[in-house]
Amino acid sequence: MSELAVIGDNSRVTMHFSIKLEDGSAADSSKVHGKPARFRMGDGNLTENFEKHLHGLKAGDEREFTLQPEEAFGQPLPENIYHIDKHKFSDETPAEPGAIIAFTQPDGREVPGIVRKVEGNEVTIDFNHPLAGQAVVFAVEILSVEDA
Repeated sequence: MSELAVIGDNSRVTMHFSIKLEDGSAADSSKVHGKPARFRMGDGNLTENFEKHLHGLKAGDEREFTLQPEEAFGQPLPENIYHIDKHKFSDETPAEPGAIIAFTQPDGREVPGIVRKVEGNEVTIDFNHPLAGQAVVFAVEILSVEDA
């Protein structure tokens, strides 16, 4: 009987994950979207602390762990808060608190921003990750591991 590959440096991993906040509320899940995450360890897509929790796991393993903000989505940065003239918004994309709006960057990339408040003709947009500043609980289910 052959042994299952164990996650190590440069392993190719396929896994399902869910993200919960410390209060237990769900934030995201690859199972909901029906698309497991696929990545190579050490490719920079995951933080070093996240990867450390995956080392040694193999297909079929499940694990849950908590990451502090600095280990996950970081702390909110004041420089990611912008104030935009309300007249730049349209009827199709109104500036309403809580709305998530895609803004096109000069290079053509779209970046989501959350409308935090509207005061007079000023709209405050937050471009920080929605989970920035929060400790998050990850639950992972390893589907496959391939050695590099």
